[in-house]
Amino acid sequence: MNIQLRFFASVREAVGTAQEAVVLPPAVRTVGELRAFLRERGGTWADALAEGRALRMAYNQQMAGPDTRIAEGGEVAFFPPVTGG
Repeated sequence: MNIQLRFFASVREAVGTAQEAVVLPPAVRTVGELRAFLRERGGTWADALAEGRALRMAYNQQMAGPDTRIAEGGEVAFFPPVTGG
């Protein structure tokens, strides 16, 4: 499955890219599985997308949870939580 990835703010800085196209193996079907798949790259990827790290995710520009299913041609974005004041 081909999807687009987008990274924003501190996540973008940590992984060194704002976007990329990726081909996923058949076992990766949800946003949470995608996050785990990307962590397997190791190094800064594992740190930036760590399981316990506060991180927001969106699928096709809608907020998404780890169980959100992804499909061919979709877009998944990762970004830190935003605080205001």
